[in-house]
Amino acid sequence: MRNFILGLGILFALLWGVGGGHAGDEVPVVQTDDVVTSATKTPVPVSHLTSAVEVITGEELQRQKYKMVVDALRQAQGLAVFSNGGPGTTATVRIRGGSDTQTLVLIDGAIVNSATLGSYDFANLTTDNIERIEILRGAQSMLWGSDAMGGVINIVTKKGAGPTTANAFVEYGSFNSIREGTQLAGKKGPVDFSMALSRWDFTGFSTTDYRLGASERDAYRNWTASSRMGVELPKDGRLEFTFRWMNNSVGLDNISNPPQDVYASKQKSQNFVFAGNYEQPVTNWWSQKLTMSRAQESSLFLPGSLQRDLTTGALSTPFGTPSTIQVLSNRLEWQHNMQVWDPLLLTFGYQFREQQGQNDTGLTNRIVSSNAGFAQAQLNLWDRVFGTAGIRQDNYNVFGNATTYRLTGGYLHKETDTKLRTSYSTGFRAPSINELYFPNFGNSSLGPEKSQSFDAGVDQEFFGKTLKLSGGYFWNRYRDLIVTTFDPVACAPFSTFGFCPINIGSASAKGWEAGVTYAKTLDYAFLKAFDIHGQYTNTMTRDLSTGKRLPRWPTDQWSLTVGYQPVEPVRMTLTGRFVGSRFNTTGDRQGMQAFDVWNLATTYDVNKTVQAYMRADNLFNQRYQEILNAGAPIRSIYFGVRVNHDLFS
Repeated sequence: MRNFILGLGILFALLWGVGGGHAGDEVPVVQTDDVVTSATKTPVPVSHLTSAVEVITGEELQRQKYKMVVDALRQAQGLAVFSNGGPGTTATVRIRGGSDTQTLVLIDGAIVNSATLGSYDFANLTTDNIERIEILRGAQSMLWGSDAMGGVINIVTKKGAGPTTANAFVEYGSFNSIREGTQLAGKKGPVDFSMALSRWDFTGFSTTDYRLGASERDAYRNWTASSRMGVELPKDGRLEFTFRWMNNSVGLDNISNPPQDVYASKQKSQNFVFAGNYEQPVTNWWSQKLTMSRAQESSLFLPGSLQRDLTTGALSTPFGTPSTIQVLSNRLEWQHNMQVWDPLLLTFGYQFREQQGQNDTGLTNRIVSSNAGFAQAQLNLWDRVFGTAGIRQDNYNVFGNATTYRLTGGYLHKETDTKLRTSYSTGFRAPSINELYFPNFGNSSLGPEKSQSFDAGVDQEFFGKTLKLSGGYFWNRYRDLIVTTFDPVACAPFSTFGFCPINIGSASAKGWEAGVTYAKTLDYAFLKAFDIHGQYTNTMTRDLSTGKRLPRWPTDQWSLTVGYQPVEPVRMTLTGRFVGSRFNTTGDRQGMQAFDVWNLATTYDVNKTVQAYMRADNLFNQRYQEILNAGAPIRSIYFGVRVNHDLFS
């Protein structure tokens, strides 16, 4: 609360002196309706959507000077984000009471969830060359299949447009952080392109909280390259290729109880994400889209040479040997859209998905694959009444069939800019390769996890769309959850230790969400523009077999982003987030305190081509942990310069 009051104090200080200026005509910010594809697999304006969606634009990522995508996701509604330490350590995202394995993540149409773990690790995904992030809350298995029980995070690489431009940046800051990068983008005739390359070297802080006595700094290095190239074809066709490469190295500790400061432990990883899309209208009412993608990762884990128990001070040799893991995910989808009647759009298609995983410690190359067919009808009457209905059938090589469906509805009252929306859907998650086949642990007889999801909400706009309010209720029920259990009898065929995963869990999550957005361009002295975005999420979770809360889920969360432009070349953005108390593990054990963290980003446009900026993280030097015993940054300050240049104007 103290930091919340201080944050408001900074906001009022930024606005101080407005009353002494000369008022001019107020000009509303010109805003266009964002178009989202992940909610229906077809482009739909946000005002017509019947699902709970949030869009984070590339402009917002740059304005707030986020380095990593996970930093932006921490501000999003309905999401719980947790990192195992500093940059480069495991960072996962959960949606509306679900687990990290129930969040499906796509990059340019490629499914990037790990084949062995089931979740996606955001640790190395930078914000470079990203056009937008779509966050779709609620079960989405009808369109996207397995892993989408909680929702979908869809990340889209920038599309080149206009004259060819080049930009470069360099940044230096706390912990000897050095970042540099460059980007080239534009469009020439029918060809558009966007390419970027960046590097980040970070001396870092201890992965285990240094306040527990950890002394070794765990450094991080990140190389990222990305590209998107498209070609406009005859008769409104389009061919597009995207690519993203990440090469990383990070120092690690052991943050379990008791925590260990591990010397020379490290993980090196390399990721490749490829995707190709071909879109072509067949007639004026029928179009098709073919998507092919591959995401692959290889990683090397080094256990280290020595570790120190931070409770007793005892020295020992870390357990384990160097090991490598290789995972692969392929996706092929052929989608057809038919406007059979002016208000009715039919979408149907086929998807093949394959995941492979292996390591050099006993897991031979294993494959989980599926074939799926889906169909969806979208209704739009007078741009006022909206609805979708869809069904999907997946057939897996490991457990058989899974059938999911989804129904949504909405009404937009244009005269008052009021939209009502609701949805009901079912979801499932296929067991991961580790859960099925990990040596002396995996249970090959596992079935899928299943869920039901409901939500209802209202979105209201005022004053020519400058003020937007939203609120809603959600409810999720999870069945046949995969839980690691000690059962020597049931686990005997799979494990000599008596531990194995079994489909015995059930859980529920319900709560409500509220949000506010305000943006205005003004002509006051020391107040050229002002915007604010805030959200609050209440999430009540229960393990229905024990009556306890689900691990790491706080009941209350909120975030606040305030933008202020005192004069034309200067812009300041203050961001804060609050995470309520929670339990680190099952059974309401290892309680963790609530915390709030504030950051400040300031940019100064020296001229049309040069921008200087500063970002301060953890402005009030808050002591906190996202995961028990894991380190978090102290107050950190970074300075940078970005140069933009039109190569051909």
